[in-house]
Amino acid sequence: MEQARDIHSYRKYWAARFGVAPFLPMSRAQMDALGWDSCDVIVVTGDAYVDHPSFGMAIIGRLLEVQGFRVGIIAQPDWQSADPFKALGKPNLFFGITAGNMDSMVNRYTSDRRMRSDDAYTPNGEGGKRPDRSVIVYSQRAREAYADVPIVIGGIEASLRRIAHFDYWSEKVRRSILLDAKADLLLFGNAERQIVEVAHRLAAGEKIADITDLRGTAFTRRALPEGYIEIDSTHLDTPGPLNPPIDPYAMEDNGGTKSSTEQTPAGAAPSANESVVRFVRRVRNADRARSVIRLPAFEQVVDDPVMYAHASRILHLEANPGNARAMVQRHGQIDVWLNPPPLPLTTREMDYVYELPYQRQPHPFYGKAEIPAYKMIRFSIAIQRGCFGGCTFCSITEHEGRIIQSRSEGSILREIEKVRDTAPGFTGVISDLGGPTANMYRLACKSRAIESACRKPSCVYPGVCPNLNADHAPLIELYRKARALPGIKKVLIASGVRYDLAIESPEYVKELAQHHVGGYLKIAPEAIGESPLSKMMKPGVGTYYRFKELFDRYSKEAGKEQYLIPYFIAAHPGTTDEDMLELALWLKKNGFRADQVQAFLPSPMATATAMYHSGKNPLRRIARNSEEVTIPKGLKIRRLHKAFLRYHDANNWPMLREALRRMGRGDLIGPGKQHLVPPWQPVGTGKQAEGIRTPRPFRTQHTRARK
Repeated sequence: MEQARDIHSYRKYWAARFGVAPFLPMSRAQMDALGWDSCDVIVVTGDAYVDHPSFGMAIIGRLLEVQGFRVGIIAQPDWQSADPFKALGKPNLFFGITAGNMDSMVNRYTSDRRMRSDDAYTPNGEGGKRPDRSVIVYSQRAREAYADVPIVIGGIEASLRRIAHFDYWSEKVRRSILLDAKADLLLFGNAERQIVEVAHRLAAGEKIADITDLRGTAFTRRALPEGYIEIDSTHLDTPGPLNPPIDPYAMEDNGGTKSSTEQTPAGAAPSANESVVRFVRRVRNADRARSVIRLPAFEQVVDDPVMYAHASRILHLEANPGNARAMVQRHGQIDVWLNPPPLPLTTREMDYVYELPYQRQPHPFYGKAEIPAYKMIRFSIAIQRGCFGGCTFCSITEHEGRIIQSRSEGSILREIEKVRDTAPGFTGVISDLGGPTANMYRLACKSRAIESACRKPSCVYPGVCPNLNADHAPLIELYRKARALPGIKKVLIASGVRYDLAIESPEYVKELAQHHVGGYLKIAPEAIGESPLSKMMKPGVGTYYRFKELFDRYSKEAGKEQYLIPYFIAAHPGTTDEDMLELALWLKKNGFRADQVQAFLPSPMATATAMYHSGKNPLRRIARNSEEVTIPKGLKIRRLHKAFLRYHDANNWPMLREALRRMGRGDLIGPGKQHLVPPWQPVGTGKQAEGIRTPRPFRTQHTRARK
């Protein structure tokens, strides 16, 4: 894998003389107090400004500040006019636009498309403080405010919408957000490398339109640069005849047209001075840097779900920064160009990012207002980034990458001490040491060469890869040192434990169970049926049982009564009514009563979303006659699947009784322990049953596990 420029190595911009701001300014008065006449960069965010490394605007803002730039924050602006976007004046370099830590549509709507009444990233949890599709709206208003200022978009909302994507909330394929936002540049991933490079190059006088060589960026072009070798994505993975049979790949060359029927035969390599765009199946390693994969055009994936699934598969195959190639997708007369993903941060760079001078508190502007998301993470410590699990319903890998980026032990311990010594209200309990997963710290492929060449979407499915170093010893040592620090009473682990990895290290399970669980440990089997599990890329239920046996044994040895709380997803692609019934019976048999349940939400760019939209399985080669996936679509079936997870809720009993009779399982309706639901209905719940005896008192119960 190529070497990236160290983010420490840039010469500081001249404004570094102003020093470090207590908080990044949110008003002109705060800028005046710092002695600033202007901002070099203004970050616009859909979240309240919390100066904590769990919040993206704080990381980006503080990182640019330490590079010498003056950074202002416009947090949750009123988007009804451009005036709030002028509050800090005109930025010298660019506007950085983000929806915040969450996608704005996920933030504002439930999986049933109902408007949420609250927002955890807003003071006092108040809802309605950000617009739908915040990146687009904020970008348009910033352009209205200052038409000549470059607009750079990033964060998870932009990152997951960088190409044509299925939008669950409108049930259609939308074009790249880069075009709808009318932005100049899109940064995908965590983007520290890109944002530093962009800022320094703009400060040096380079035009943003000329920044086209930077990994982890997307931008628009009218045509491919001269000398590039274009690879038709359908040569890499053939989806079959197109419908309608048009040729979206015809290219203009010196006034003439070269159609796909006139292509050079597959396998032919271009000459060294090749100037004509050609479609080739294989490209020599020496020419990879000037090759680009052409995905099906936006107009094509809109009309053809199979081609959408094909494009999704290619995108995920080109996700490893060690071997990914550039990709391009036509939208009308414009190409959206995606450079390869950014290279992961080194441990030294991770330490640098997380040890910036954060206040670890909300901006004083918010006074005594509580910001729920901050309250939840204020005593937590991020120890790693990335995830190689590859769960198809999750977008972490698409955003953060599958290569784990870990901090050093010393950096983590220093942050714990900082929390202990400076965080208001700290009682001695660290609420989490984790990241996207709790137990991938310092785990990596045993071979850099294999890692750089690998295109597998997961290192742990269908089993743990033999090339993966699954040694949990560094994490165990970190836990021991963290809880031994003076003034630290307990270190809890709240991030999700990947239990198929954990069982590779019984010593880790012992350490976790005996020292880092506060009575309950949340884990995520997600399903127990083979069909949904195979579409999720999750391990079988036998792996859960092996983890549970270890967890229970070590908890008992420590004299602790502790329980596992399993999480499940309803209505995931590949799930049938029978699968959900099997899960409901399993939950009842094992004494689980879910207080809240999660229904599958098709987020942009996720592999499971491509399944949902196309009915095909992009985990395998896509063809017209390839594997069909069962898709639980529609409000009625989604509610039924959620009802199976909450089989104990009397409000769901009428729906479940109807479904059980339809499925020929009326034998599960009755008053006994072997039945799933009773034949009677408590007063005031569901639809009242006629001629049924007065029910026994109905006892509700929150999520818990019983022995």
